[in-house]
Formats: sequence, C-alpha cells, structure tokens
Amino acid sequence: MARRKTTKSKGSRAVVVFWLAFVIVIICIFMANASTIQENFGLFLAKLTGSPSAEEGEMPVIDDEPPVTVTIDKTPAAPPQKPPEKLPEPVKPEQPKPEATQPQPKPQTPVETKPAAAPVQTRDRNVYFTHVGSDGQIIQSKVTRKIPASDSPMQDSLNELLKGPSSAELSKGIVNLIPKGTRLVSAAVRGNTAYINFSEDFLFNTFGVEGYVAQLRQIVWTVTEFQNVKDVQILIEGRRLDYLGEGIYIGSPINRQSF
Repeated sequence: MARRKTTKSKGSRAVVVFWLAFVIVIICIFMANASTIQENFGLFLAKLTGSPSAEEGEMPVIDDEPPVTVTIDKTPAAPPQKPPEKLPEPVKPEQPKPEATQPQPKPQTPVETKPAAAPVQTRDRNVYFTHVGSDGQIIQSKVTRKIPASDSPMQDSLNELLKGPSSAELSKGIVNLIPKGTRLVSAAVRGNTAYINFSEDFLFNTFGVEGYVAQLRQIVWTVTEFQNVKDVQILIEGRRLDYLGEGIYIGSPINRQSF
C-alpha cells in the first residue's frame, strides 16, 4: 500500500514538472516570435476594420524563421545605480581687496641754507692825502675811511693810503703824492717807533723837494694816528738810507715836528 502511494506521488510530480517546462517553452517561443505575432494580429485587425493599409486578397507572407532559443538569466538584476552626486565645489576664500595706496609724496630735497655771513666789523681809520690849493699851497688833508678790523690795523691803513683818493675826493683837489707803484713791504712797531718798509719806488718823486716832503708827511701823519706811535723810521727794501731825494734826511726816526 505504501509503495502505491509513493509511485502516485512521484508520477504527479513528474506531470507537474512536465507542464511547467511546457509552459516555459511556450512562453519562450511566444516571446521570440512576439514581433511576428503582433504584425499578423495587426493585419487581422486591419482586415476586420477595413483599413486601407492592407490590400484585399493579399495574405501576409510569414517567413518561416527557425525557432530562437532564448536563455533566461535567473540572476536578479542589479538595482539601478544613482548617478554619482557632484561634490560641491570648494568655496574659495575671498581675498581682501588691495587697499588703494595713495601716492607717497616725494621726499623733498632739503635746501641747503648757507649760514648768513657774519657782518664784517669795521673801524674808522684816518689817512692823510695832500691838498693842493688854488694858490699852490700844499697841506695835509685828513680822510676817514672804514677799514675792516684785523690784527694789523697799521698795515691796513697804509695800504688804504697807497690806493689813493676816490673820484669824489679828487674832484675836491685831494691828491696822493706818494710815487705810483710804491708797495708796503712790512710795518712793525718797536717801543714808540714804527718801522715802515717800502719798495724802491718810494725813492722816485717827480714833484721835486715839495713832492718828497709831502709824501713823507702823508706817511708820518697816517702812522702817528695810532696812540702808541711817536715817530717813524723809513726803510727802503729793509735798508735804512740817510737821505731821500735832494738832501731830505731820513737816517733817523722822524715825527710831525720834523717838517
């Protein structure tokens, strides 16, 4: 009894498997010829509805095609993948805008300021020229000059004397009777005597005896303006001579009373 039941169950299982396989094969054939079946079904419908797309009397030609074996892949299809999302672009940090730089003023070149020259100190000095009157009388004429102060005021006074009178003084009849070209070589004071050394030009006076006397007076009066000087010794190129010109003695110091 048990054997019969087992044989029955096995037979029913075989029948079920057979029909399942048959149905699968039919489905595969249907799917393989789906396009042809759909086309023929369309022609059939067209004939029924009288569609002009198919001519009357013509039957559709169905090409006998070999059966197509379709292999069904039972592997489950992979779920559709989402397209990769784009990563957000990194935000660039905003760079600080460069501040507008104002043009720097050019450095001004310092202007060199020369120190103001110190005012020159002067001293009033008296020098003596010769005045020739309308009657021909010759006398000494004192003129005051402003001379820059220095350590050798006597030499400064004598050099100012050798320059001669100004044009205004000449117009007043004031002249210089010291021979032209005479140079002061040196001047020194020893005790109360001034030793005045001239060049040889001092020896040649074209105005005769009166001219020699006048030139000696100009020297003696100018030098004795200094309080510490009482008399003057005349030297020529460092030598002491006895006479000047025609018998005028100069071998010893002379003063204002010598004339």
